[in-house]
Amino acid sequence: MSSITYSTAYEFRPVMRTRLRLTRRGRAVVAALVSLPLVLALVLLALNGGGATATSEEVSPTMVTVQTGESLWSLAGVLAPTSNPADVVADILALNGLESASVQPGQVLVIPDRYAD
Repeated sequence: MSSITYSTAYEFRPVMRTRLRLTRRGRAVVAALVSLPLVLALVLLALNGGGATATSEEVSPTMVTVQTGESLWSLAGVLAPTSNPADVVADILALNGLESASVQPGQVLVIPDRYAD
């Protein structure tokens, strides 16, 4: 008869650990998943307008009619006595689209809100 022998000695092999390597497509997927919450937050913020709401009140601009003998400089002194008249005149010129500071009697000018009473 033949005999079979079993060996109880195990051969230990060192375990090879492999590094995880991401392909270009894998890196793109990970980057997209990581940035998705930020993109969604920005889109929601843009759609919401930052939480700004419009009011139903209509604000009518303040109008001034130029009288005989008045100039923009005299109007600036009356409208904003504590402000620099040059700044007030420049604001009125810009708001009304005027090229020069000469005005005619009866001319209607829009006054900036910060100088209106």
